[in-house]
Amino acid sequence: MNKFSKEVMSVGEMASGAKLTVPVYAFKGENNAAASVYIQANMHGAEVQGNAVIFQLLELLQHCNLQGNITLVPYANPVACNHKNGEYTLGRFDPITGVNWNRMYHFDESVIEPFAQQYLDASEEEIKDKFQQLLLSEVETKLAHNSWGLTTGQRIAYQLQRLAHQADIVLDLHTGPISSKHLYCPEYAQESAKYFDIEHTLLIPNDFDGAMDEATFCPWWSLQQAYENLGRKFTMGQGAFNKESFTVELGSQEQIDLDVAKQDALSILSYLQYQGVIDNKQYQPQKMTRYAGYLKDYKALYSPMGGMVDYLAEFGKPLAAGEPLVRILRMDNYGDGEALHYVSLEQEVIPILHFASASVNQGTELYKVLCHYFEL
Repeated sequence: MNKFSKEVMSVGEMASGAKLTVPVYAFKGENNAAASVYIQANMHGAEVQGNAVIFQLLELLQHCNLQGNITLVPYANPVACNHKNGEYTLGRFDPITGVNWNRMYHFDESVIEPFAQQYLDASEEEIKDKFQQLLLSEVETKLAHNSWGLTTGQRIAYQLQRLAHQADIVLDLHTGPISSKHLYCPEYAQESAKYFDIEHTLLIPNDFDGAMDEATFCPWWSLQQAYENLGRKFTMGQGAFNKESFTVELGSQEQIDLDVAKQDALSILSYLQYQGVIDNKQYQPQKMTRYAGYLKDYKALYSPMGGMVDYLAEFGKPLAAGEPLVRILRMDNYGDGEALHYVSLEQEVIPILHFASASVNQGTELYKVLCHYFEL
C-alpha cells in the first residue's frame, strides 16, 4: 500500500488573526523519470464535487502501482469555501476586489525570450530544470518581496501555483452552475482528452488569461515558440516540454455525489495511466462518443426578457436548429398577452450548462452551448 504524507499549508490570515489553511496530500512515486502531477479542487466556493473526487483518488492511489509523484489539494480556497449567504455558497469572486478567484495566477511573458537566448544550446534536461526554477522564483518573489503587498486572492493563488509549477501535469477541478461534465483542454493536448471519461472538450488557445491551467501550460508553450523562432524545435507534450494542464468541470455546483466522484476518480486514473504516472492497466478510458470544439465556438445565450424559465434542452445531446432551449413564463401577461415564450437558436448546438435559477432578468445568461463541434 502506498503511504501518503499530509501537511497543512497556511495561505493567509483573517482579521481576528485566525490562520487560513489548506490540507496538502502527497504521494511519492517509484520512478524519478515519470511525470509528476498536481490536482486541486474548490478554488470557487460552491464548486465542491472536486473535494469528493480527491477523497476517492486518495482511497484509490494507495493501491496503485505509482510511478510519478502526485500532490492533491482539496479546499484550495478557504475564503471562498466559507463565503455563505443564507443557504448558498457564493465564493466565485473575491468579495473585496470583485475579481474572479481563478483569475489571479501569475505569468510574466517578458522572461521567456531572455531565457531562450541564455539557454539556446542547453540540454533538454537543463532547460526543464532551469525554467522550472525560474517559474518558481517568479512566484516566490511575488510572495516574499512585494513592498505593496498582495490581495487575499493573490496570496492564495501564488501559494497554490508554487505547488503546481513543480508538476508536469496539472488538473484544476471545478463545476458549473447546473452543468454537464466537460474538459478545458489546451489545443496542443487534444489527443489526451480521449483518455478522460468526459464527453465534451473545449479546446482553449495557448493564451494566458489568469487561470490556473493557463498559468501552468502557457509559459512552456511560449518557451517552445521562442525556441522555434531561434531555430531550435521542441514539441509540446514531449521531452522537456511534456507539460499538460486541464480544467476539469465535474458537473453542477453546491452538491457532492461520492459514487459519481469515484467514477470521476477512475477517469483521472485512466488519464494518469496513459501518461505513465501509474502503471495499472485496468484503468482504461470508457468507450463513448466524445465531442470537441474550440473555445471561440462556446457561446452564451442571454435571456431576451425577464421571467421564470423552464430549461428544456438536455445537456450533452445535439439540439437541432429551431428546437427550443427554454420557455419563459410571464404571468403578468396572462389574460391580455402571451404568457409563454419559447427561445431557440438557428443552428445545431450541444448544450453544456445553464443558469442555476429559474428566475431571470432580461440579459441573464441562460445556457452555454457548443457550436461547430466535431468528434474526437
